[in-house]
Amino acid sequence: MRLNVINPNTTRSMTDTIAAAARRIAAADTHIMATQPAHGPVSIESHFDEAISAVGVLEEVAAGDREGADAHVIACFGDPGLLAAREVTRAPVIGIAEAAFHMASLISTRFSVVTTLGRTGIIAEHLLDQYGFRHHCRRVRAAEIPVLDLESDSDAALARIIEECRRARDEDGVGAIVLGCGGMADLTDEIANAVGLPVVEGVTAAVKLAEALVGLGLGTSKHGDLAFPRPKTFVGRFEHLSGSTE
Repeated sequence: MRLNVINPNTTRSMTDTIAAAARRIAAADTHIMATQPAHGPVSIESHFDEAISAVGVLEEVAAGDREGADAHVIACFGDPGLLAAREVTRAPVIGIAEAAFHMASLISTRFSVVTTLGRTGIIAEHLLDQYGFRHHCRRVRAAEIPVLDLESDSDAALARIIEECRRARDEDGVGAIVLGCGGMADLTDEIANAVGLPVVEGVTAAVKLAEALVGLGLGTSKHGDLAFPRPKTFVGRFEHLSGSTE
């Protein structure tokens, strides 16, 4: 099985962190293809960043299909370009926020999300509504750390995340914590040990869900709105997308 794990930002060290977490959890016969776009933001912390990064995600999905990927994982908690990515491939495409919400709901009736910045917490709230998990989530909390601090000031960032997770445990009445950033992929065990609750991290959750879908022989439906986009002419920098997308 070949899983294409896409870091939608362009920071190589974060791609490496995500890849290592995916490989630790993947089955022995699963090959992890860790990729990132050639162009785009170094971190994703806004709707604007997500919009720019979505094109790169679609390009990496197409490249993964050409290399024989059986499924794709979008390793950013905003799930940028998720539905568009599902349109352009028959393979399953899993966003890490959606995967984490599903997994957390299976082990606890209530969870809280701990993310990086308050503004990205609002984006997570939108996704909870979109995916139908609002009634499972008690609160979305922000440690108020820039995403790249997870790489450049990791000890201080981890301390802030653990502090916020403990507040969630003590104040929110939850049974599990969801980590709200792909850059936290290597922190699960330390946080769980410090907080004493199950901690769900989206990259690893998405990898196991992708393996399950491939094992079940299930791919993205091509009936309805996730059918391949209708062929049409594109101009300018997107001219190469003209014609069939299948």
